[in-house]
Amino acid sequence: MTQPGLEKTGVDEAYTEAIDRFRYLFAEAQKTGLREPAAMTLATADEHGRPSVRTMVVRKFDDRGFVFFTNSRSRKGQHLHRNPQAALCFFCQPLWEQVTIEGQVEVVSDAEADNWWASRPRDNQFAAWASDQSAELESRQLLERRLEKCHEQFVDGRVPRPPHWLGYRLVPDRIEFWKTGWRRLHERECYRRHDAGWEKVLLNP
Repeated sequence: MTQPGLEKTGVDEAYTEAIDRFRYLFAEAQKTGLREPAAMTLATADEHGRPSVRTMVVRKFDDRGFVFFTNSRSRKGQHLHRNPQAALCFFCQPLWEQVTIEGQVEVVSDAEADNWWASRPRDNQFAAWASDQSAELESRQLLERRLEKCHEQFVDGRVPRPPHWLGYRLVPDRIEFWKTGWRRLHERECYRRHDAGWEKVLLNP
């Protein structure tokens, strides 16, 4: 995966520091040999506050937030539609460091989603069309038949982005860095937004 980029636009100094720290940690994670250093845990909740969690991949990040893509009809997509708040967790076990990020979630522009979709392998595009993500599946054979029909439908041309495949950007209001410490005296530093801007504080382990 190509490393997500970072664009600075003169945002709050403490927030810029947090994003720069994440960028550095992400680069270090890429050097560890992890199969997918961009893997993250995404937590969402429905309108009743019932939580759900899964592992995904962050596709890009900058000072606007952290971007991922998914089927808006999926369970997480429906959660985000009804309750657009989420949390991310990046854990790099070789480094024994973790970053958790919380905030509001917004839908990215169609142009941004189209650009991402165009970069996907063609087989992945077919799979996205064939799968009614999170819905009950009568049989594996049915899914494979739908995949075959997608190959037939788009055999000679570009595979368009399904209208229900969207990009989401988590806009942080809290970023916490955790690093393992001697005898469980871990290091925890939290960047959080309040009415006057961003601040950095230390937390007890």
